[in-house]
Amino acid sequence: METIDEKKVVIHDVPPYLRVYKDGTIERLLGTGIAPPSLDPVTGVSSKDVVFQPETGVSVRFYRPPNHHHRKLPLVVYFHGGAFCISSKADPLYHHMLNLLVKEANVILVSVDYRLAPENPLPAAYDDSYAALKWVAAHNSNGAAPTESWLTEFADFNKVFLAGDSAGANISHHMAIRVGSDPGRVGLKISGVLMVHPYFWGEEAIGAEAENPFFKAVVDEWWRFVCPSDRGCDDPLINPFVSGAPSVAGLACDRILVCVAGNDILRERGRLYYESVAKSKWEGKAEYCETQGEDHVFHIIDPTTQNSINLINRCAEFINHHS
Repeated sequence: METIDEKKVVIHDVPPYLRVYKDGTIERLLGTGIAPPSLDPVTGVSSKDVVFQPETGVSVRFYRPPNHHHRKLPLVVYFHGGAFCISSKADPLYHHMLNLLVKEANVILVSVDYRLAPENPLPAAYDDSYAALKWVAAHNSNGAAPTESWLTEFADFNKVFLAGDSAGANISHHMAIRVGSDPGRVGLKISGVLMVHPYFWGEEAIGAEAENPFFKAVVDEWWRFVCPSDRGCDDPLINPFVSGAPSVAGLACDRILVCVAGNDILRERGRLYYESVAKSKWEGKAEYCETQGEDHVFHIIDPTTQNSINLINRCAEFINHHS
């Protein structure tokens, strides 16, 4: 009779992202590919990796466009998606899309490789992202600052943007809130926040979420897996409009662009976020972009379709609005 290997019993199944086994092994099913930094032959964009926090191993990937000509360019700090539990700065899908964005927008971009759950439960991803933001900001100091040349030589610290998709858009929101709550600590003025298909959620279904209770329950479990909280999906980290969440009026930026996809179950939350920010006491300008007929992060899965090209161009236009 065949016996079950107790060590290989699945104790957490988080489809479609990963499985956790009884022996502690974590099997990621998506987002495990590695694309090394390089000179991209299609876009001419150069990239390189830098570990900025040796004690944790947290690193960033820099991107530089081909036509920088030794002049100062807008600086984008980018946070990748992946439900806080998969993907990385080296994911080939992200690497390809970011090469295209950097070329189109003509920016210096810093992609943050924050630590993932469940090995590092939240708020580790937020803390790593904030540490990266402070490290980037230190290059704008006249004191004893780090000397990463792609920042000191090419980045325009008067044009700094936070950007991300899905979980990374969520992180962008929280970074703008943190900077707004203590601007002197970071020493960085944020010109704008670019949020693509933001990952926000809540215990109570809203809008079209109620039409798909099965998928609502699946997304509920995604969040509860990465964030062990007694507030569940009404934790302020995932629901920015519950009691105890910081007011969006404190966002430390002048402009926000919220992009959603028409077939994405997260669309309702993105639309709610945009409407809530636009109606709040925040004094900036909120913009909204919806792509009909597309699903979550379609522009990363295949950045070559016309809708993907349109979305990447819209993001580039937002960054270069005053350039």
